[in-house]
Amino acid sequence: MATNVLDATASTGAARRAPWRSPADEPAYARPALLLLTVLAAVLYGWGIDHSQYHTFYASAARSMTESWKAFFYGSFDPGNSITLDKLPGFLWPQALSARLFGFHPWALVLPQVLEGVASLLVLHRLVRRWAGVNAALIACTAFLVTPVAVGLFRTAVEDPAFTLCLLLAAEATARAARDGRLRPLLAAGVWVGLGFQAKMLEAWAVLPALALVHLLSAPLALRRRLLHLGVSALVMTAVSASWILAVTLAPAKDRPYVDGTTNNSAFSMVVGYNFLNRFSSLGISAAATGSVSATQGGGGGHSRAGQFFGGAGGTGAGLVRDAGGPALTPATAGAGAGPRGAGGFGGGQNGWSKMFGTALASQTGWFYPFAAVAAVCGLLWCRGRPRTDRLRAGYVLWTAWLAVYFLVFSAGSVGGHTYYMGVIAVPLAALTGAGSVQMWRAHRAGGRRAWALPGAVAATAAWSACLAGRFPSFLPWLAPAVAVLGIAAVVLLRLARPGRPRAAGRLALAGPAAALAALLLAPSAWAVQVFNPVYRTSVMGAVGPSAMNPGSGAARSGPGRFGRAAWARGGTFGQAASAGVRGPGRGGSLARRGSVGADGSGSLTADQRRLLDYARAHQGSATYVFAAAGWSTAAPYILATGAHVLPLGGFSGRVPFPTLAQFRRLADDGKLRYVLLGGGRGMSPAFAGTGKTAAAQITDWVRSACTEVPASAYGATSSFGDARTATAQTLYRCGPSR
Repeated sequence: MATNVLDATASTGAARRAPWRSPADEPAYARPALLLLTVLAAVLYGWGIDHSQYHTFYASAARSMTESWKAFFYGSFDPGNSITLDKLPGFLWPQALSARLFGFHPWALVLPQVLEGVASLLVLHRLVRRWAGVNAALIACTAFLVTPVAVGLFRTAVEDPAFTLCLLLAAEATARAARDGRLRPLLAAGVWVGLGFQAKMLEAWAVLPALALVHLLSAPLALRRRLLHLGVSALVMTAVSASWILAVTLAPAKDRPYVDGTTNNSAFSMVVGYNFLNRFSSLGISAAATGSVSATQGGGGGHSRAGQFFGGAGGTGAGLVRDAGGPALTPATAGAGAGPRGAGGFGGGQNGWSKMFGTALASQTGWFYPFAAVAAVCGLLWCRGRPRTDRLRAGYVLWTAWLAVYFLVFSAGSVGGHTYYMGVIAVPLAALTGAGSVQMWRAHRAGGRRAWALPGAVAATAAWSACLAGRFPSFLPWLAPAVAVLGIAAVVLLRLARPGRPRAAGRLALAGPAAALAALLLAPSAWAVQVFNPVYRTSVMGAVGPSAMNPGSGAARSGPGRFGRAAWARGGTFGQAASAGVRGPGRGGSLARRGSVGADGSGSLTADQRRLLDYARAHQGSATYVFAAAGWSTAAPYILATGAHVLPLGGFSGRVPFPTLAQFRRLADDGKLRYVLLGGGRGMSPAFAGTGKTAAAQITDWVRSACTEVPASAYGATSSFGDARTATAQTLYRCGPSR
């Protein structure tokens, strides 16, 4: 009989390792350095989130999604499940769950993004470490950590944090599949891309060329097997990607919310037409046949969505802002203070093919452009002649293809001021910077012609960084000269440390790469640490530090948009009304700091808003809705503060034909709707009226002619009720058979 005997000399904890100790095959500093980077990431991403403010449009949907599981699944904008977001709801699911767990607070909505950011850093480290080694991974994570857009991204309650994490997980699974030739990791990659689709729709599929190339070129399988594995993974990815669209399509229209952004109530139209094809109208691509509301909307060529987001007529990106000293509306400019020199109007050159090199985006994303480009070219060229399955070459193919595709997509499409879109660009830039640093350092130490690659990359990056920092002359004026000096010192030290020269070893050999890293990291770090500075911190567009989006003290900001609050004057967060008062129309009542989410931006209602809501609820009776609102931004404060069942008219753009006039009158006749609040809603703005009469405009005309105005005194308002963002009075009407 066989007997199993335990070795008494073996310690059961011998295989265990303290989390701060590095594995045997890594340097002793590897794990402590990773832990330090993780802690720094948590601090940078989470600093001050207890003072966060709502991202009004998305936060309203998140609040509604906490009210019912039906709203949670469909991503309803309002608790009454009348209309969805104009996006897929997947990115809001973690936020809604967090709000259900911790209560509905601004920080509870930001917390999932903080966790997604820390997870993204760890996945990036794992992916680069397996590809190019632990030193490359640590440098890549450091570069990613100090990239301003990455810091701002994971502090913002938008789509891209979850999307970025999903793509990183897909890349990591693809790398494992290519290394081992196994199908299961490739199927996991398909699932992660599908989940990324739920967060950011078709933008997630732009990573597919990079993933497919890696597997086709490097998997240790016959070509037929590689193609078969890719085909099966593509089926899985398509199934996960299309799952929500299919579920909405199969659900009867009467049993689900109307799909925003469409004229035909189609989830497919919202994803393909409204959120994809319309982005490329400057290339002559039309979404007219998809049922997208933006396809019929007037505007400025290929950037009409930029205009509708930020209040700019014609899609120029130059919104209207209210001067604190009077009622005139003037075009937003970069202003004084730390604003960029020569950035132009709002956006700092965010239109056209060169937008990625414009001040607004480059200052948030592009500090490592030259270094990453040199690293990609050298990596691919120096890996020529290696075996097909070579892991190092596969990694360069992955990150170079990822960067090239997304760079091209954003250059061709409309960005419209959305700085946080660039998070997906920051990932390959950081990975290439990390791997390129190590590879070019080894080539430098080996001598020969390749030794010039590292000094050249450092010199080009330092020059670019000094030039970029110099566009902000009032922000840290010493920064550009310091970067230039560090770059020169790094090149000189690297030259002196070449093999074969006297004193090429010892401390001098380490001084060169140390100075090079300092030259690379100083400028973006100066931007990233501005999260600790209340003047700059983070805008709701994901910008950190000074930029055309968030220029700091004394600069004008863009007008009202998706974020629902006026933005003008000194040092406040983009989208937040300044403390300088704005007089509304009517009887001269002060509407100072009265934005669409209440007076303090925290989601609380103003006194007049609270009185109006109490009055409507007291007289609601058996009606389904407390009242209907002229647009989403008029409804938002009531949804955010109380979860009230308010019916918004016209969707996000104000042009969605829901409800139609016939549907609206039926609601009033059936007693399901008694009150309507008109005026001030962004969806009713003339900039969105286009050339036709929208359903919301028809409803407005009917309400004013057929319903009874409720005087402000009836609900105890202290002044003429109004909207500070549009300086238009808001009036409550009573409709229905018993009006």
